[in-house]
Amino acid sequence: MTARMRQATLGDLPLICRLRVQRTAWLAARGSDQWTVAGKGRPIEIFADAVGRALDAGETWIAEVDDEPAGTITVNRRADPGLWSPWELAEAVVVHFMIVDLRFAGRQVGRHLLDHADRVAELADRPWVRLDAWTTNSDLHDYYRRAGFRLARIAGPGATGPSRALFERRVAPPTRRPRDVRSRFSMQSG
Repeated sequence: MTARMRQATLGDLPLICRLRVQRTAWLAARGSDQWTVAGKGRPIEIFADAVGRALDAGETWIAEVDDEPAGTITVNRRADPGLWSPWELAEAVVVHFMIVDLRFAGRQVGRHLLDHADRVAELADRPWVRLDAWTTNSDLHDYYRRAGFRLARIAGPGATGPSRALFERRVAPPTRRPRDVRSRFSMQSG
């Protein structure tokens, strides 16, 4: 499978919101409160506003498989207050709003999205990719571990919100990445 990355536009906001609603329902059906208002997740309107700002800043991308949108990711240099220290943020890019369309589950789209975050980190001369994951979603934690991330810590009481499991991975130099990732992954801007 080949995933092609393209920069998202404001016209992709409804798609990204649809992916969030789809994945929230899927998680809820499995007993997770991730992204639900009951679980202290952002209501879809607040989510849409945050994604809209990221779209305006050029920080969001869409992965496409066979010209179909298969997932989304936002990568920037910011995090919610109390999660990462200033020095941790100074040497990293931060992943937000990574969602894979359920139609493409199991097809390595998430890996392609995370590899794109590595490329953004390389371009920004930052050696780390960091993210916060829903604190109670152990399946998600396992996913990130399989993708080469390590749990740095659970953020303390000074952090707000339900995503306080902090994961990080060092960006692998391009020559050390598996050949199939380098050859099958392509980026396209705009």
